[in-house]
Amino acid sequence: MKKNIFCAFLLFSQSFLLFGQQKITFKTGVFIAPKATERHLFLAGDFNGWNPADKAWELAKDSTGAYHLFKELSKGIYHFKVTRGSWQTVECDKIGKPVDNRMLSINSDTTVTLNINGWQDNFAAEEKVHTASRQVHILNDKFDIPQLNRQRRIWIYLPADYLSSGKKIPVVYMNDGQNLFDSYTSGYGEWGIDEILDKFYGKKECIVVGIDHGGDFRITEYDPYDSKYGKGRGNDYVDFIVNTLKPYVDQHYRTRKDAAHTTIAGSSMGGLISMYAALKYPRIFGNAGIFSPAFWIAPRIYEYAGQQTLSKNSRFYFVCGDAESDSMVADMQKMGALIRNKVKDKQRSPVVIIPGAGHNEKQWSGDFPGFYEWLFRK
Repeated sequence: MKKNIFCAFLLFSQSFLLFGQQKITFKTGVFIAPKATERHLFLAGDFNGWNPADKAWELAKDSTGAYHLFKELSKGIYHFKVTRGSWQTVECDKIGKPVDNRMLSINSDTTVTLNINGWQDNFAAEEKVHTASRQVHILNDKFDIPQLNRQRRIWIYLPADYLSSGKKIPVVYMNDGQNLFDSYTSGYGEWGIDEILDKFYGKKECIVVGIDHGGDFRITEYDPYDSKYGKGRGNDYVDFIVNTLKPYVDQHYRTRKDAAHTTIAGSSMGGLISMYAALKYPRIFGNAGIFSPAFWIAPRIYEYAGQQTLSKNSRFYFVCGDAESDSMVADMQKMGALIRNKVKDKQRSPVVIIPGAGHNEKQWSGDFPGFYEWLFRK
């Protein structure tokens, strides 16, 4: 499935240059012929920005009909798929269902055999359906972001008894709103936040405000610093949440406005900007859910974290998988150590490492219940 919001996956590329080059041979094994005549094969992964038609990563066909590609790569963990030049012609399983990204852990010279069981364009496109529960509403399709001079769709999840209970409710602000509630709007799977929270009905309830990412602007909006991807607008984005969106939500909904009951959360680049928001505004966001944070793109975040004075009640929940990249666990542990030196209580800043977990919505959905239980733990 197309990874059109590819910045989440560029996370891995920075660590690869630190190690010596290894010789890698990619070759096809079991190979299901496509119905179309076009049979150029490419590798698209975190080593080339998930470009589905990168000539530098095209496999060559030999006299036997097999395909091969010789490359030199640094030691590390890589994720990729085989395509025929577009995401409409990406590999799939034998019944047309998307397959997970291939994972390659390189420690030495190796040969990788590519067994391909199907191609997406050999099958009729699967009809997309809405999966958001009745508790999910669109607050506004075109909510103004004056700090960025842009507009964005805003989602809101309300507990089932919101209209009848009369009680004030904690709020969680989450990035990448497209991927939180509805498969129809998610490019590669949803978190299922609404279904997860429905199970907590009557016990641990909250409002969730989902903010759509900016598509091509996602990297720069979620980065507080300039990078090779452009001028960082993360500071403006965070100011939007604090000075425009939160006041609106607090005015129009029964919320518990204090920092102890206000949380910000997100994954990958969304985890980076959530970290920055909680550091910059500790008296607004008393809690932060930092899922697989892309600290690699903004190393200055560590210096910023060291300089900031947090509230004595600040809480951070860090979680990632150990199969995401060579640097993910170390990067997150480094930030966790910085925060623990400030809050002095490990229960306020747990660092959770999930064995075998990758960098995707399926994993973050699985991580969310643990985070949510922690959030309501006194």
